[in-house]
Amino acid sequence: MKVDLSFKSINKLAVPALIAGIAEPIISATDLAIIGNLPKHSAEAAAAVGLVSVFLNALIWMLGQSRSAISSIVSQYLGAGRLHEVKNLPMQAITIIIIVSLFILGITYPFAREIFSLYNAKGLVLDYCESYYKIRAIGFPLLLVTFAIIGTFRGLQNTYYPMLIALTGLVFNLGLDVLLVFGIENYIPPMGLEGAAYASVISQAVMLVLAFFFLIKKTNIHISISLPFNKEIKNLVVMILNLFVRTLALNIALNVSSYYATSYGIAYINAYTIAINIWFLCAFIIDGYASAGNMISGKLYGAKDFGNMSILSKKLTKYGLVVGLVLIVFLGVLYFPIGKLYSNNELVRDQFYETFWMAIIMQPLCAVAFIYDGMYKGMGKMKKLRNVLLIATFLGFIPVMIVTDYFNLKLYGVWLSFMVWIFLRGFLLKIDFKKILLK
Repeated sequence: MKVDLSFKSINKLAVPALIAGIAEPIISATDLAIIGNLPKHSAEAAAAVGLVSVFLNALIWMLGQSRSAISSIVSQYLGAGRLHEVKNLPMQAITIIIIVSLFILGITYPFAREIFSLYNAKGLVLDYCESYYKIRAIGFPLLLVTFAIIGTFRGLQNTYYPMLIALTGLVFNLGLDVLLVFGIENYIPPMGLEGAAYASVISQAVMLVLAFFFLIKKTNIHISISLPFNKEIKNLVVMILNLFVRTLALNIALNVSSYYATSYGIAYINAYTIAINIWFLCAFIIDGYASAGNMISGKLYGAKDFGNMSILSKKLTKYGLVVGLVLIVFLGVLYFPIGKLYSNNELVRDQFYETFWMAIIMQPLCAVAFIYDGMYKGMGKMKKLRNVLLIATFLGFIPVMIVTDYFNLKLYGVWLSFMVWIFLRGFLLKIDFKKILLK
């Protein structure tokens, strides 16, 4: 099997994946920027958006791992020339996802207030968290199903339609944010924080409809639910469970960081929320090449082409490092304008300016970690990804966080913990990848 690993070919997959990947964090960042500039209680409202986003992202990332699992299996069967054997797998997976997501929604929705009180949210921040979550959570199952369909497209080596889906959702969210948050005099009353939540849910529903449209019109994947289960369903479930544990470890780190940042005060959690959302945005930009690695490595692994896999890893790492360095320069230039964009609170901006540089200089480390993450997902090595995240979180992030908190480093400690965490993720996978090539 001949595989084109030219710069043009890789970017044909990576660039649309990059554009699609940044749509979701841009949606979150837009919500945060608009809410952060409300005329009243902007700091409390922005803190609530940040906390709810952390919790929802935890659920989405844990259950949304079906995207990577489906992509891995489909791409490997494509590489082996046996795609017809898994054409009914995506819809079976989607059915399972719907059932699980509705169950999770059912057990979290009634206890929203209790959940966010565990994040140290109090008073007005807690009130805002409860009202915002109870609207945003409605879009949770919609987004998970959309992710599963996008995983199918990625397995088919197609990032164009996922890009269109994501951009459509982004446009709807941006327009509805302004329309519903601030309203139109004499026509639509301003809804504030709840308006941002409704904007997100509506845009997620639009994305789901478009995803099904492209799946039906542009692929040969079966859209009817059939039994018996595909022979790969067990492998799919095992992959998802390993990724679930991995993402649980990932979100333990994120939730611990949110807990400590919240304990330092509203200005600290607000500054941290702005920085972490921009960090997520950067991660998704680099993730364009990680997604290309996911798709191509799965196809190469299915064909047992380890020579080209070695070439692919070197090229993707180089491209990722270049992107990381560009992000350092870009964010450095916009350092102070970003603070002014996201908050009208001087105390929040001061805390943001003190530590945001730490999130910026991490980008090359992120590039290496995310590239190998993507390739391991493509190869279906979910157990290894799970173990690496467990090590990075429990032997790296948490010990550093506890020590830095003891010395009262506050947000400096939070970002130093993330640096250690990211370094371990990339280093351990890179060492293991060399062992795979030698087998």
